[in-house]
Amino acid sequence: MTTSVKIRRLPHGADLPLPSYQSAGAAGLDLYAAVDAPMVLQPGERALVPAGIAIALPPSTEAQVRPRSGLAARNGVTVLNTPGTVDADYRGEIKVILINLGQEPFGIERGARIAQLVITPIAHAELHEVDDLEATERGAGGFGSTGTK
Repeated sequence: MTTSVKIRRLPHGADLPLPSYQSAGAAGLDLYAAVDAPMVLQPGERALVPAGIAIALPPSTEAQVRPRSGLAARNGVTVLNTPGTVDADYRGEIKVILINLGQEPFGIERGARIAQLVITPIAHAELHEVDDLEATERGAGGFGSTGTK
């Protein structure tokens, strides 16, 4: 399945590649850092990193900003609000909230792949207020109540 998405390069991202899939089966488009100068994320520090693009999603879709597994596994760098949601009616720049949960400073160079963008359909809920909910075997148990196996 493919979805048509309009994309606009912003002036500070004009020389960067457009987001791209790195393999035929990849779910996410890699986003690139549109920073003017290299930056360093100290351990425990977070930063809003611009991607240099804006998109127009079709109705009933969203874009999810997700971490890159390699950055998380090797450096402890991840997306703080995972997944970050880009709504279909948002037209501003996509930015990534990165946090360094690792032990060492992490450098971000212009053009570095910093996150991935997954385009997915959404369903709007039609809420119906009731006095009681149907009983289930699980009931109100949560936060590990179903066991670890």
